[in-house]
Parts: sequence; C-alpha cells; structure tokens
Amino acid sequence: MRKSTNFDIQYLNNHTMKFYITFLYLLIVTSSFSQNDFSEKEAKQIIDVFFEGFHKGDTLLMKGVMADEMILQTAYSDKEGNNKIRSESAEGLLTAITNRPDSQKWDERLEDYKIQIDGNLAHVWTPYQFWVNDIFSHCGANAFTLAKTNDGWKIIHLIDSRRKADCNTN
Repeated sequence: MRKSTNFDIQYLNNHTMKFYITFLYLLIVTSSFSQNDFSEKEAKQIIDVFFEGFHKGDTLLMKGVMADEMILQTAYSDKEGNNKIRSESAEGLLTAITNRPDSQKWDERLEDYKIQIDGNLAHVWTPYQFWVNDIFSHCGANAFTLAKTNDGWKIIHLIDSRRKADCNTN
C-alpha cells in the first residue's frame, strides 16, 4: 500500500481549487450574460401587460410594468394648429382609469410593434387606433422607453401622438 505524501495532498488540493475557481468563474460569466439578454418578445410582453391592465381597468397590473417615476407625455396640435406637448403624471393616468365609468369602454388597438434594444435600454413604437364604446376617437403612435431597473425591466417614459386625420380605421 502506497503512503500518501504531503505532495500528493497538496497536488489534489491545488487541482480541486482550480476546478472550483474555474467552475465559479464560468457560472458567474454565464449568469451575467443571461441576465443582460432581453428579447423583443419580452419587450412586447411588457407593453401587452400595460394595455391588458389599461383595458381591464387594472391599475395594479399596469403599475407592475411601470417605473415609480414614469414620465407621461402627449404630442398634439391644438384647434389653432399650434404644436403642443403636454406632460401628465403617471398617477393622473392611473386615476383616470380607476375613475372610468363601467359604461365606458376604452379600446386602444395597437397596429404594430417596432422594438429596438441596446443593453439596459429598449424602445417600443406602437401605432394605434383609439376607440371609445366602439366609436373611433383618434389615432397616433405610442413611444415607450423601457429600462432595466433593480426591479427588472420597467416603462420609464411614454409619449404618444394624437390626431383625427389620416387614420387607417379599416
């Protein structure tokens, strides 16, 4: 029977330690890459959840995909043709949805999704038609900015355009 030497034990300890260090390094690198992967499908899902809450009147569902300090704006032309940008609090939108009468149905019909992603930032462009109680109201486009936060991906900015002319309501 062969007697173990300090050299053999030290050799095994060094190789075992190298294996664990290599394994830990690969685990960290792999998980950091997978955490940065954000797909167009995931971006679309965030927008879909936002509008699911919007249509159902479920502000908690909407808040789940909104940053606490989400910026909300509208770009439009007034009756005199002056170009305007109106800023509103996200809380104002949520209050309007909460106070919407049950007899009133808001239906924002998204026509498309154009999505761009770069690292911790994403942009989702959604042309839409807006209908109230099945009567056409206006059309335009939503521009959502999403960012990766400590709480996951959230909508940090939403600006929409609104117009009544040149809308495809077919």
